[in-house]
Amino acid sequence: MSKIFRHIGNYLIMMFRVINKPNKWIVFKKQLILELEKVGLNSIGIVFIISFFVGGVVSIQTAYNLESPLLPMYIIGLASRDSLILEFSPTMISLILAGKVGSSIASELGTMRVTEQIDALEIMGVNSASFLILPKLIACILFFPILVIMSMSIGMIGAWIGGLSADISTSEFLYGLKYEFNPFYITYALIKTIFFAFVISSVSAYFGYNTKGGAINVGKASTKAVVVSSIIILILNYILTDLLLS
Repeated sequence: MSKIFRHIGNYLIMMFRVINKPNKWIVFKKQLILELEKVGLNSIGIVFIISFFVGGVVSIQTAYNLESPLLPMYIIGLASRDSLILEFSPTMISLILAGKVGSSIASELGTMRVTEQIDALEIMGVNSASFLILPKLIACILFFPILVIMSMSIGMIGAWIGGLSADISTSEFLYGLKYEFNPFYITYALIKTIFFAFVISSVSAYFGYNTKGGAINVGKASTKAVVVSSIIILILNYILTDLLLS
């Protein structure tokens, strides 16, 4: 238990250093653009592929499990829509990004720590925590919601194609997508995504920034970052769902 509290204390100390005004805005903007490319643009492909095929599978499985003459066919579109918006896109995509983006952040900072690059920045009087971590934090918070919206859209296209293979007509599927749609579901998904983005970027940065030892410890820090981020995301998902939808 004492180890957990020590980690929490060190994490808060690091975050107080991170949330500081950048020394040079020009350098900060360059770092932010670079991080937006690494965090966001490089993740579009995996989000596209996973969302498309999961959307198709959700639609096919829903159609298979709801085969009944008493149920209207448009319910396939409705169930696929709510599954993608409420849970898959914000939560599952965030867990996947925790593995991709989180491990990348932890290993990058961990390598800089063990090769004494961070120590060199500190000697030069640079706030290394803010210089290295703040652009990653902002990039995740800005780009993750975009990735989730893309995931929703692509997932519904996949669900439509999956519905066609399960003999659901396009008109019935589209009617189900629009049936009693609650716009707050999108807001709810984006609120969760912003919290998850902060957790992934800050927790991964913490484990990477505080790496000690050599290359083996960098790998361990990367693994810890993914595991701890995923656990916090699942706990936070339960709390936010209870608060926002109850």
